[in-house]
Amino acid sequence: MQVLYDTWTVFWRDWVVLKRRLTKFILARMVAPMLYLVAFGWGLGRSINVGSGSYLDFLVPGILALNSMNISFNSITPVHAERIYHKSLEEYILAPIKPAAYVLGKVLAAVLRSLISSAIILVLAYGFGARLELSGQMLLVLVLNAVIFAEVGFFAAMKISTYEEMSQVNTYILLPMSFLCGTFFTTQALPTVLRWVIEALPLTHTSMLLRSLAGGGEGELLSLLVLVAYAMLGFYLSRRAFDKLAA
Repeated sequence: MQVLYDTWTVFWRDWVVLKRRLTKFILARMVAPMLYLVAFGWGLGRSINVGSGSYLDFLVPGILALNSMNISFNSITPVHAERIYHKSLEEYILAPIKPAAYVLGKVLAAVLRSLISSAIILVLAYGFGARLELSGQMLLVLVLNAVIFAEVGFFAAMKISTYEEMSQVNTYILLPMSFLCGTFFTTQALPTVLRWVIEALPLTHTSMLLRSLAGGGEGELLSLLVLVAYAMLGFYLSRRAFDKLAA
């Protein structure tokens, strides 16, 4: 029970901050999806044949996966500033809370931001004429994806020493995944060896699951298990990194 209470305390602090900036957060989250939907859905999408359905229906699940990754990761990056520049992370280290609760609280706050942003994308997508079948399984996949990349952000925040190096995580890890992991096109178009590597990454499994579920199909259990495994590994590494910092 103590861990749950501590987790809620950390989460509530982040929610209070978000609530004060909620309008600005929502407006800012609308810009990139609008551009993707106009450029790829209305513009380029009209000349692309995906075999069944419109390219817009193919695109939206990829945008959801991509957005979930970016928002959850970027929501955690302030932890890096708290550790390196503001030195305010020591307040949590000295506070009588469990290290696991701090990690969980920060990750859940990032998940909340990701889900709000995903809801905005869905509203915009329906406005653009997309036809998607929503389900609880889609929500689960989005949560798992957000958890994974929030944990990636947390682990990087614990290990990286400068702001410039944090930005390199975006450049060398997130940016390539944004374009290659089945978000804008199927991975079947990639060379075989590269496809094997890409299909081992969590964002690829998220894109495939969301696309299948949004089309009324059933997501592959293997892909779901891969996401769960990544989430568990990410939590272990994040907690271990925070424990070492607090030691």
